[in-house]
Amino acid sequence: MAPKTPRGILRALIAPALALGATVHLASAPAHAAVWNSCDQWGNTTLDGYILYNNIWGSGAGSQCVWANSGTNWGVWADHPNTGGIKSYPNSKKVINKPVSSLSSLTSTYRVTVPSAGAYNTSYDIWDTDHDYEIMLWVNYNGAVGPLGTAQGTVSLGGHTWNVYKGNNGANEVFSFLRTSDSTSGTVNILPVLKWIKDTKGWMGNETIGDVQFGYEITSSAGGLDFRTDSLTVSGG
Repeated sequence: MAPKTPRGILRALIAPALALGATVHLASAPAHAAVWNSCDQWGNTTLDGYILYNNIWGSGAGSQCVWANSGTNWGVWADHPNTGGIKSYPNSKKVINKPVSSLSSLTSTYRVTVPSAGAYNTSYDIWDTDHDYEIMLWVNYNGAVGPLGTAQGTVSLGGHTWNVYKGNNGANEVFSFLRTSDSTSGTVNILPVLKWIKDTKGWMGNETIGDVQFGYEITSSAGGLDFRTDSLTVSGG
């Protein structure tokens, strides 16, 4: 479960020593100059129709810097201590703003390079406009991380097979879909997942889907680790 805008701001504590990450980040960014970079806790920008967000929201966070060549080619360097609890969710967001029943398609492709160390997940985080429902699609994960809620079985949807969990974080319902095997690239047909939640399970109504976010929910990355989104697309309507 990853509180983002606007809930993440309400729950966040100021991350210490963000400026320290700037020096290390510059060394880990691409050889050519990025179009944008930020080590600010809430650093954000819009590129190519996507909103990029550093989003260091959890307590006990360390340093983190994000860079971007475009809205769909970006990365993050993070040095968060080896302690429990989610520290951040750096992400790229596409705004949809359509009810589920009005969507004719909603798909995404991804290709990432992620570390073998640390504790994190690479995930989509999909919100309705009222922030009553959060749908997470974990395409890979590593270390001591796990979903909120209780297991609901396994389902094949959108081109992948997922272990499904259902829970509540006190502010909204959370539906987590964990891919049964890790993947660093692929295509996800998101609309069948939303329709399964709405129509097959009846867990939500005809909600208006606001944001489709894609990024890295980081719990620990001690010593500094690089996460890179080599390519990303979110399309549909």
